[in-house]
Amino acid sequence: MRNYVIVDLEATCWEGCRPAEMEIIEIGAVLLSGIHLQPVWDYEQFVHPLENPKLTEFCRELTGIKQNQIDQAPDFPEAFSNFLKMIGPEPFKLCSWGEFDHELFLIECKRHSISMPDNTVDFINLKKLFSDIYDTKRSIGLRQAMRKLNMTFEGRHHRGIDDARNIARIAQQLLIPDLQVMSKEK
Repeated sequence: MRNYVIVDLEATCWEGCRPAEMEIIEIGAVLLSGIHLQPVWDYEQFVHPLENPKLTEFCRELTGIKQNQIDQAPDFPEAFSNFLKMIGPEPFKLCSWGEFDHELFLIECKRHSISMPDNTVDFINLKKLFSDIYDTKRSIGLRQAMRKLNMTFEGRHHRGIDDARNIARIAQQLLIPDLQVMSKEK
């Protein structure tokens, strides 16, 4: 059975920055069981950026992440290794709200000459899946999607762990058909 790892990343940012210039500063994740779509664990890891180690005021205000939180954090290779240890050897599908987080993982892995793990089965863009199922615009935001499902956002928006937990709540609704397909494959 494949588990689902719902991930939300926060990154260095300033007005007008592009993903290729950004570095991950927080990994927020929730593992949903591939059997019943219930949360098994959640994970938060701050990451010390190497190219832009000083957070901009824009970034601090957007994310609520403090400079001392990333100053004391491991760099990406160590943080990513910690993240993968938490996932373990079981096959999993990486999921995020949009393509950004997946792309940012790939950029950081390339920057540090790291490969994505072999047990990554697939990537699911939950925003696209939501849009397909509920016939909404592809640009629908996380909070808008939650309102459509009569859910209340919990925590702080643009904090990796809080966003990941909220995305996981939506994913529990969206992934039911995928779970049914996997159970038939047995």
